[in-house]
Amino acid sequence: MRAYCRAVPFGPVDPQVDLVALEQQMLAHWREIGLFDQVKNLRKGSPPWVFYEGPPTANGSPGLHHVWARVFKDLYPRFQTMRGRHVPRKGGWDCHGLPVELEIEKELGFHHKDDIEAYGIAKFNDRCRESVQRYVGDFAEITQRAAVWIDTKDAYWTLSNDYIESVWWLVRRLWDQGLLDEGRRVVPYCGRCGTALSSHEVALGYREVTDPSVYVRFPLVDDDADLLVWTTTPWTLISNVAAAVGADIAYVRVRDARGGRDLIMAAARAGDDVEVVARLTGRDLVGRHYARPFDYLPLDDTGGRVVAADFVSTDDGSGIVHLAPAFGADDMETARVEGLPVLNPVGPDGTFDATVAPYRGRFVKDADEDIIADLDRRGLLVRRQPYVHSYPHCWRCGTPLIYWAKTAWFVRTTARQADLVGQNEIINWYPEHIRHGRFGDWLAKNVDWAVSRDRYWGTPLPIWRCVEGHDTCVGSVAELGELAGRDLGDLDLHRPFVDDVTFRCPQADCSARATRLTPVLDAWFDSGSMPSAQHHYPFADRRAFEEAFPADFICEAIDQTRGWFYTLLAVNTLVFGETPYRNVVCLGHIVDGDGQKMSKSRGNVIDPWHIFESFGADSLRWYFFASGSPWTSRRVSEEGIREAARKTLLTLWNVFSFFATYADLDGWSPTGESPRPTHALDRWVLDRLDVTIAAVTEALDDFDALTGATHLATFVDDLSNWYVRRSRPRFWKASDAVAHATLHHCLVVTAQLLAPFCPFLADALYTALTGETSVHLSDWPEAGRDVDRTLASEMDVGRRLVGLGRAARTEARVRVRQPLRRALLLHPGAELSDDVRREVADELNVKVLEDVESLAGLMSWTVVPNFKALGPRLGPRVNQVKQALAAAAGSELKQALDEQGFIEVAGERLGPDDVEVRAREHEDFALAQEGAWAVAIDLDLDDALRLEGTARELVRALNDLRRVVGLALSDRIELCLDVSSAPRSAAAVDAHRDWIKGEVLAVSLETASLGPAASHRHPIDIDGERVVVELHRS
Repeated sequence: MRAYCRAVPFGPVDPQVDLVALEQQMLAHWREIGLFDQVKNLRKGSPPWVFYEGPPTANGSPGLHHVWARVFKDLYPRFQTMRGRHVPRKGGWDCHGLPVELEIEKELGFHHKDDIEAYGIAKFNDRCRESVQRYVGDFAEITQRAAVWIDTKDAYWTLSNDYIESVWWLVRRLWDQGLLDEGRRVVPYCGRCGTALSSHEVALGYREVTDPSVYVRFPLVDDDADLLVWTTTPWTLISNVAAAVGADIAYVRVRDARGGRDLIMAAARAGDDVEVVARLTGRDLVGRHYARPFDYLPLDDTGGRVVAADFVSTDDGSGIVHLAPAFGADDMETARVEGLPVLNPVGPDGTFDATVAPYRGRFVKDADEDIIADLDRRGLLVRRQPYVHSYPHCWRCGTPLIYWAKTAWFVRTTARQADLVGQNEIINWYPEHIRHGRFGDWLAKNVDWAVSRDRYWGTPLPIWRCVEGHDTCVGSVAELGELAGRDLGDLDLHRPFVDDVTFRCPQADCSARATRLTPVLDAWFDSGSMPSAQHHYPFADRRAFEEAFPADFICEAIDQTRGWFYTLLAVNTLVFGETPYRNVVCLGHIVDGDGQKMSKSRGNVIDPWHIFESFGADSLRWYFFASGSPWTSRRVSEEGIREAARKTLLTLWNVFSFFATYADLDGWSPTGESPRPTHALDRWVLDRLDVTIAAVTEALDDFDALTGATHLATFVDDLSNWYVRRSRPRFWKASDAVAHATLHHCLVVTAQLLAPFCPFLADALYTALTGETSVHLSDWPEAGRDVDRTLASEMDVGRRLVGLGRAARTEARVRVRQPLRRALLLHPGAELSDDVRREVADELNVKVLEDVESLAGLMSWTVVPNFKALGPRLGPRVNQVKQALAAAAGSELKQALDEQGFIEVAGERLGPDDVEVRAREHEDFALAQEGAWAVAIDLDLDDALRLEGTARELVRALNDLRRVVGLALSDRIELCLDVSSAPRSAAAVDAHRDWIKGEVLAVSLETASLGPAASHRHPIDIDGERVVVELHRS
């Protein structure tokens, strides 16, 4: 046990604590002493442990789901700092992208990109910058209030020129490797936002929707049969150029039951109730022409024909797929192979253009119903039905996406897919199944990253193109300045200012002017660049990045497997050749009462300030850590937060209050000596503490907050409800220095173990207990005590028996204050030392403990038929069995069942399922059982036991009265009791006068008949008797 020295004596502590007020006091104290700076400087020069802050997007006030992630980000760095590691905590702000732009569009009442162009890009981006700066303050404030230590003063901002320049350098590295190229591809596209999205952004916005699916006739031009085509996007039929079949798929030509032209479909989709006219394969259909369903868009003779494609299946639909290459990646690839044209009547806003006059200006999906009606009027609609499926929506504005052919820039992640998969194998995922599950599946299905955005507020794509088509990728501001022939050191690198920079094409024999291509980069590329860009690598101190790469720890919610976790891995594996992080804690989501993920866009967030002001940050943190697995979604309730704090945090405070109060009464303070405990309870609790240190340390080393918190909560419960409860007389009766020292040590170490979880409460406890500056400047406690396993086992046995004894008392409705003669203990295979037996007897309030080998003599058994089982089998003979069982000895029948598994009665063999064994306790005992263990308490009371019970009730009532009248724990009193109408109480006082005096700190105890009630006289009820009390401070 550590030696402590504290010069200032302890004072009494109120057992009721206002955690919110306590936290405000600690915050003010931390600011006053500059604690965070002290912690940052404390471990400089120690081995580093690197944490990357996943930058939150500052586009609105933070919600509870932000606090959820941030407290987990705070837990492990605090732990590692106390372990002696230097943990840089550089904050960061994700400033660019659609989230910010949409916030400003909403403020300005804009609905389209044209509104931004008319308003002015410079003014619009200024508003975006102002918005970010406004919300960053909100995030910084709530971060501090949640006791999350992240260095926001030295934070990186993705909008800064330094950060943008580093991103340009990374883009240039990709360019130099041939991993960045431009192409016309079908990409996920948001018409509302007017930009393509990446596959990982698409993955963030899926919703279950019901769309119309239609079966449509494509009439063959050289036959009286129609192809039956199925689609869930009727609006794309306007752009149809071909129909695809599987070359080796079997097709059938069937009669139309309604008398129309024959229909051709996959045999596997035709059903059993059709008349088959002919059978054919896909190859038989290839090359045939059909009349397209719409002719708004002219088509030469290369279109309107059947082609073969290997993506056609018979899993759903009709086995014939219509092709609109402008709106499907597979369609586009087939068009390239077959030389088909690409018809695109859809503009950048997702609406039909003038070439489709009836639907001009309408969002394509909004035209579905009218298109279906048109098909029906012309006899081309065979059937329509609702189709429920998961469909991608814009992850920021919620608009249904379309797949749209456009020119965009792509990072060729597929070219390095094997590297991404290989790096994933060396990452430690928490939970582990993410590696080969959600994240591994994502990497296995990896597609090239559409990295350009046709937007405004973002890192500009650093590619300039001259009119001759030569492209120049710029990797630094200095390079751009050299090309432009002027100093650009003060240039804001955002649009529109960077757009104004032009230069003469550096290609040989080309003198054309090069201008920047207008797209900006995906904001996810910004955040994926943070390991190097946060340090302005490679333009500033290169060591800052090199010493902090890769990270030891990152943490975000599960959806970041499609977001930041992926973009970090992609950017840094492609540029630096290795994963940028070693350990990933992957959190579930905070959900509302309906189980929906909390998000600002849904409007279902809980205001964290309400929680802080109602319960305090530590209560919320403890609830997050201790009330369930962090990997699963968490419903948050105020009652859950309140209960989590009550069970552990307030219990711990009560133990501290008990300690401080009695240390004050006894004048005890640590002297610098380390006492050697000999009492069994002291040795046991110190062993439990050592085991808890080891368990919490192991759990936090394994990024397992729940297990660590559970071990700590269990120890607090053991400390309060066993050690302190059983040790109270040692604090009441005399100054037991070893008991004080033991409890003091346990509280100090518990505060240290609690520090990463609940920084405010832990620091308040630690500083009060030690007088030192802060628990956060202390070293993590080390396990190493020679634990007495025998004592631990015996104490576990004792506590288990106490639980059974209490249950028996409860069942018999005998209060614990009533002493009993004896308790019979059945605990096969477990030993109890005399020390532990004394604790059990005292806790159960029994005079004697007796070990027994069995419950014989305490129980009687009867065996009766199980009529549900035997009735159908035996019929009327069941009554004979019933009589025979009643006549037999129940204990012998039970023994036979236990030993051989059956009994024979009235000529019938009966098994355990054929009968019911009913137990009845001896009337003088109350029994509680758990498996083979049992405790039976003797309920027989003599007069002496009854009087002692009454004396204990009297002491309880008198001590309650002391508290009511405001006496201090140490106040001595003069006591007079009027027991003239309470004969049992009078007898109890006569029998136990000295004991009662000692328990209530009475210097005198008189019994007399008291006059009329007065302010200093108080009636109390003792088991139905009225006792009048008069007491005075001595």
